[in-house]
Amino acid sequence: MYDWLKAFHVIAVIAWMAGMLYLPRLFVYHCDAEPGSKQSETFKVMERRLLKVIINPAMIATWVFGLWLAYDSGFYRAGWFHAKFALVIVLSTLHGFLSRAVKDFAADRNRRNAKFYRIINEVPAVLMAAIVILVIVKPF
Repeated sequence: MYDWLKAFHVIAVIAWMAGMLYLPRLFVYHCDAEPGSKQSETFKVMERRLLKVIINPAMIATWVFGLWLAYDSGFYRAGWFHAKFALVIVLSTLHGFLSRAVKDFAADRNRRNAKFYRIINEVPAVLMAAIVILVIVKPF
């Protein structure tokens, strides 16, 4: 059962990360679209669907399978796991921030510029790299 759980966890993580890397990029382009324009309305649909159909379910699956694996394997006792868990909480917080941004764009209330979203776009990649290193290397 462990291998199946791990496989589903990895699949969910890949889907979650794909969405977390793509959504801020959509925001970068959306910032340049005139509010109310056809382009802006298209971005709103893309952002909402990406969040609701891919990112949210993938995050939930990642958490469910990840917690199950941590319990089943006993990893929850390891120091590297505590660090990984903290980074996943940071990633989940970023997820919440991006969800809020989707709502702000949908209501034409975005107050941030494209440069801000270009920087935010790098955060999931940095977190992902740190998490993968912790899981594979288990440095402590």
